[in-house]
Amino acid sequence: MHAKDAILHTYGMNERILGAYLGDLSDADLLVRPVPGQNHIAWQLGHLINTERGLVEGIKPGTCPPLPEGFEQAHAREADATTSDDVSKFLSKERYLELFQAQRAATRKVLEGLSDADLAAPAPERAQRIAPTVGAVMVLLGNHLLMHVGQFVSVRRKLGKPVAI
Repeated sequence: MHAKDAILHTYGMNERILGAYLGDLSDADLLVRPVPGQNHIAWQLGHLINTERGLVEGIKPGTCPPLPEGFEQAHAREADATTSDDVSKFLSKERYLELFQAQRAATRKVLEGLSDADLAAPAPERAQRIAPTVGAVMVLLGNHLLMHVGQFVSVRRKLGKPVAI
């Protein structure tokens, strides 16, 4: 198994977990905060898309699909974005999944085009603190998804949803 195969396997497994946790949630459920101060799922989905897009563009500029106007700001790490419950700033579950899938397809395409030497090359500067190489960035994208998806469980519990996995 090549390193790219292992990374792609991780993406697939984590995407199945994402689908299981989101499957029975409504658009309104995405805005539930299980405890004060915890980011709701809508913001987290946008954050995942923003982060993945930024990192992949840092590796291979011009390869990612555009985001809707205002998307990056609505899902930024600044306090006004993370604390917002303004429904008009967030999207439907279906739209988040469309954007995520389009971005993930672009990520996969970039990954598939990388050589072993490319994977060993230094990561974009903004990622080097936690992922020193391009390959480490590609692994991080799968792990980042799973980290946030794990946070969705508290929303599911608050809503009385069944165990998804």
